[in-house]
Amino acid sequence: MKIESKRGPLCRFCGTPLEHDFVDLGMSPLCESFLTEDQLNRGETFYPLHVRVCHACKLVQLEEYVTPDVIFDDYAYFSSYSDSWLKHAERYCAMATERFGLDENSLVVEVASNDGYLLRNFVRDGVPCLGIEPSGNVAEAAIEAGVDTRVRFFGCETASSLVDEGKRASLIVGNNVLAHVPDINDFVGGLKILLREDGVVTMEFPHLARLIDENQFDTIYHEHYSYLSFLTTRAIFEHHGLEMFDVEELPSHGGSLRIFAQHAGGPRPITNAVEALCSTERGLAFDEIEGYLGFTPRVEKTKRDLLRFLIGAREEGLRVAAYGAPGKGNTLLNYCGIRSDLVEYAVDRNPYKHGRFTPGTHIPIHPPEYLDEDEPDYILILPWNLTKEITAQLAHAREWGARFVVPIPDVRVID
Repeated sequence: MKIESKRGPLCRFCGTPLEHDFVDLGMSPLCESFLTEDQLNRGETFYPLHVRVCHACKLVQLEEYVTPDVIFDDYAYFSSYSDSWLKHAERYCAMATERFGLDENSLVVEVASNDGYLLRNFVRDGVPCLGIEPSGNVAEAAIEAGVDTRVRFFGCETASSLVDEGKRASLIVGNNVLAHVPDINDFVGGLKILLREDGVVTMEFPHLARLIDENQFDTIYHEHYSYLSFLTTRAIFEHHGLEMFDVEELPSHGGSLRIFAQHAGGPRPITNAVEALCSTERGLAFDEIEGYLGFTPRVEKTKRDLLRFLIGAREEGLRVAAYGAPGKGNTLLNYCGIRSDLVEYAVDRNPYKHGRFTPGTHIPIHPPEYLDEDEPDYILILPWNLTKEITAQLAHAREWGARFVVPIPDVRVID
């Protein structure tokens, strides 16, 4: 539910009027709303990408212009198409099983379980598990893979209904979902309800510190309602009776946090990592409004640099194609106004996107093999967080002289 007052939008956590800008990326369509050819001659809806920060709790946030049921009704993101992400999930499951003593008497619940990419590791090892996934088309892939999955949004109501069925979670997993919920109080409140007395919650989400430090403005899109620091996330969890007892900094998605939480006063001691990260964020002034201002000039410079490069390549008669059509790529393309006159097409491993077009910019999307047939001069890597994986997959492109271009944090060419 969109929260507003006569003074404008209110903070989704504490209800304070939002008076400070973080960054304004203009207007953009939903980043996963890929178009079929017959939709190209119709109107598209664009929504503001205007991010604000609450001066009270310091939550950086985007208004809820579109409800989650619209965004996730027919979702285009399938986790299993990233090899590195699958390995990340496998390592996590092994760690969690050993650290928390998971066995046949446990229950692992993953919220936003996508296509079962993570829970299938627990299924393989005989640990009971349940996925909660709002996108029916994605959940279907998980069910086909043998992962018990409910097609629902998660919050207090879903958590209570599961408890009524006699289900309480030993471990609740949430990877890249906390930022995706507009009602963050309902979501975290649901974690509290579903968790066993001695249970653990782990959440992974992109770290706001990395977004700012590494100029990751393209990770701002309408399904990301919140942009989270550790200090603010800790305060939200404490408000709902959950305490952080550990935290890890991860390289995934350009730099993420993995938080570990339990019921307040739970059995696990609080590690030194918790206070160390709090101290680091205070050093970045994340406890002051000044720590969130001044981001816009860096964003605008990247836009100018990327357009300068693409226009220069075009004027030299060189051709550019994009690898990947992720949500972040669509934010970048729309903010910079890049269409097929500068980037001729994109390729993507996800068959769902083949034959479709990017939202707003209408760049056609093909299978990855199309690159080998077409041999462009430059390959613009839109999922820049997977640059190492992608350049390894496309090492053969150097045989025809292709060079890679990475747009974030600064535009650079990889020979």
